[in-house]
Amino acid sequence: MRHPGIFRIILVLFLFVSFSSNTCLAISIPDEKELGKKFIDMIEKKQMLLHDPIASHMVNEVGRHILSYLPLQPFDYSFYVVNDEIFNAFAAPGANIFAYRGLITSLDSIDELAGIIGHEIAHAASRHVSESIDRSKYISIGSLAGVLAGVLVGSKSSGEAAGTLIKGSLAIGQTAMLSFTRENETEADEKGIMFLKESCYSPKGLLSGLMKIRESDYRGVENIPDYVKTHPGTGSRIAHVENILSDYTPVKKPACKADLRFEMVKYRLMGLYGELEPSYAKLTRLLEKEPDNAALHYGIGLIYDRKFRKLEALSHLKKALSINVFDPMILLELGRLYQENGEAEKALDVLKAVESEPVLGVMARFHQAAALLELKNFKKAEVLFNSVIETAPLAYPTAYYNLANIMSIQNKPDFSHYYLGLYYSETGNTKNAITHLKKAMESLSDTEKFNHAKDLLEKIIKEEREEMEEREKRTRKPRL
Repeated sequence: MRHPGIFRIILVLFLFVSFSSNTCLAISIPDEKELGKKFIDMIEKKQMLLHDPIASHMVNEVGRHILSYLPLQPFDYSFYVVNDEIFNAFAAPGANIFAYRGLITSLDSIDELAGIIGHEIAHAASRHVSESIDRSKYISIGSLAGVLAGVLVGSKSSGEAAGTLIKGSLAIGQTAMLSFTRENETEADEKGIMFLKESCYSPKGLLSGLMKIRESDYRGVENIPDYVKTHPGTGSRIAHVENILSDYTPVKKPACKADLRFEMVKYRLMGLYGELEPSYAKLTRLLEKEPDNAALHYGIGLIYDRKFRKLEALSHLKKALSINVFDPMILLELGRLYQENGEAEKALDVLKAVESEPVLGVMARFHQAAALLELKNFKKAEVLFNSVIETAPLAYPTAYYNLANIMSIQNKPDFSHYYLGLYYSETGNTKNAITHLKKAMESLSDTEKFNHAKDLLEKIIKEEREEMEEREKRTRKPRL
């Protein structure tokens, strides 16, 4: 029987030796933290991340659980979902861990997701990220952040957007320095398995996840630049992991906390955000084989909604609910469909059952507020929209727009311009954001909101100026 105290001592020593051996090769922790912050700011600005509260919660829950078995870390780990179909995950500077939407929808269990996230945590804990970045230490922190942001942007396009970010700071050929070595991968696999053995997840999830990576051959997918290929030697890694796990015997341990079932989250992502026709075709085939699978009815119901086939969407969601009675994820989307279909009273009745849920509650409040707005209950709608903004502003920027509408109805143009400025800022329309923030400041009497508008306006103008200067640098002819 494994003694947890002994394991922790071994793990601390393992990570300490690894950290010590890499320290001379790694950029400093403060520099990496600064780089990580600039990187996240760029990614947020480019709207690359998926701020779905349910998917974000699942990825964070998995990551936090695995982290609970590690010794004290020099970084505050953060976990994100990238809104892209690609089958990939990676660790970025400052212990920022990214899982692509396409990764989650290609996996079959929470153990597989945990295996891949555990591997990425091991990269960050071993400071492999900083070690590889150090090979580019002669580049400024800001420029390097642009290169790293190009990795994500490049994965979503033909590469032109990535080139725009990269050209002003680093030759594309040099970005290969940002990838991991085979030795890094082996070490991350070994440490990841150590973490998983102590967690509630099965370490065999890493093995089956790697097999899916090999099957998908994501490194051969078009439009993924070379520097995004951060996981070399998948075949040899599978053999090595199989060898490590050959004598693994599962031990009895507490079951994983299951706030949200993996299958439901997987088909939610496919139904709400996946490519429409391929997702529809896949879920239709799966549903023919499993006609009583609630998660499949849930997913295809969300797709029918996107295809503007509301009656079929409602039919599938009701079927899902008849299989999984009182399932909060199904109730949430059923309430949303009623609200969007103009059936405000029905929406409020259904969403009431979800409002106390710790994760889904904020989403229920948004749709309750929208239903109340339709019923002209402006006072209660305003309270709920403000509650949503306080909890999840990135997930629901439309709350700002609805508040602007309420303020306009109540003849409060200064507040209306203020909320429109916030809405356009959150959605990336800086021109309209500047216009409305300036108009708000002309007559805004609320000191707190005035100062917020002023600070945000200055921030937007500064960023606009910096982008213009960067463009000028890129177009400037080099001296002979």
